Amino acid sequence: MAIEEIRSTVEGKMEQSISAFKNNLSKIRTGRANPAMLDAVQVEYYGSMLPLSQVANLSLLDSRTVGIQPWEKGMGSKIEKAIRDSDLGLNPSSMGDLIRVPMPVMSEERRRELTKLARSEGENAKIAVRNLRRDANESVKKLEKEKLVSEDDQKRSEADIQKLTDRFIAEVDRLVVSKEQDIMAV
Repeated sequence: MAIEEIRSTVEGKMEQSISAFKNNLSKIRTGRANPAMLDAVQVEYYGSMLPLSQVANLSLLDSRTVGIQPWEKGMGSKIEKAIRDSDLGLNPSSMGDLIRVPMPVMSEERRRELTKLARSEGENAKIAVRNLRRDANESVKKLEKEKLVSEDDQKRSEADIQKLTDRFIAEVDRLVVSKEQDIMAV
């Protein structure tokens, strides 16, 4: 494996780590309504459990309310029950075919807990990026030990991988700060 292959592989894996981190952040609740918060809700549908998004259309009615439009008439009560049984603390209400899920206002204490959770997710993402850097550097050192690349090439490659790592860690920090601002906004 050449140095360029190692670099492109580690860059791809770091990008995957960032996208997984963004996905985890989207599940952390802010003061505003977000249909992605209901991704974890599973609804019974003819004997099997399916994600809510596969049995209904989710939309934002306003900044604090998610609207759920079931695709079948009889699913409304099952969807309401699934949302109530989830540990999200939400209380849906039916209005004909439409189910409204208002987001309760969060207390200051709950907002602080969620910012800690966002920071924790950020730290996990940074650890993943650093582990990828370590693995890439070990691969480059192995090439140098086998005399496939020069020591100068090894040093240059490690510096390049470090720059890549710094860029992705800065992206994680930026995303955490942005999420904290979203959470703390009243």
